[in-house]
Amino acid sequence: MTAETSQTLGRGLRVLEVLAATPNGLTITALAAQVGVNRTVVYRLVATLEVHGLARRDAAGLVHVGLGVLALARGLQPVLRELAAPVLRALAEELGMTAHLTVADGGEALAIAVVEPTWTDFHVGYRVGARHPLGQGAAGRAILLGRERADGPATAGNGYVETAGEIQPGARGVAAPVLGLDGLEASVGIVTLGDLDASAVGPLVVSAAARVASRLA
Repeated sequence: MTAETSQTLGRGLRVLEVLAATPNGLTITALAAQVGVNRTVVYRLVATLEVHGLARRDAAGLVHVGLGVLALARGLQPVLRELAAPVLRALAEELGMTAHLTVADGGEALAIAVVEPTWTDFHVGYRVGARHPLGQGAAGRAILLGRERADGPATAGNGYVETAGEIQPGARGVAAPVLGLDGLEASVGIVTLGDLDASAVGPLVVSAAARVASRLA
């Protein structure tokens, strides 16, 4: 660390990063090993994070991320919406379909930005705050695809997911993961009740997801 940075703050942030990547929790000893400092230092860091609700210990003594991080995450959502909005608007207007940005929230997919086309006679109404399981619907499945690609070599495929009727009867969706952003699992997608040529729409959605990633980087 340089003279201008805080070693204690840096270690505390590193503790949060490790805990966020370990949903099942860690012992103080294991956490100290991963952070690279002794147990006494980690114990003090965890105690401080607990005071602020950013860490918690369960009955078995394992340390987890605290619910206080949810407040921090909610504060980030308006920033994500603002940065993604131009890309979603362009996608919605080009295709005449509802476009959305969705993020992983635990085991669910959470829509945090939705843009509807202005020129169509009808389109799918999709509200900000809508949730569904990650394994259901194009948006959630695209986030899982992003996880697969982050965990190993790129899998075969075209980079997007297509689904039909999994969230809303008659609705069809295409979504692609937003890749390359540490700490953010997200997807960009479209949904429509009309005909959908995924081979034509898919590459446009993949391109939109890449533009969102570039704006958020």
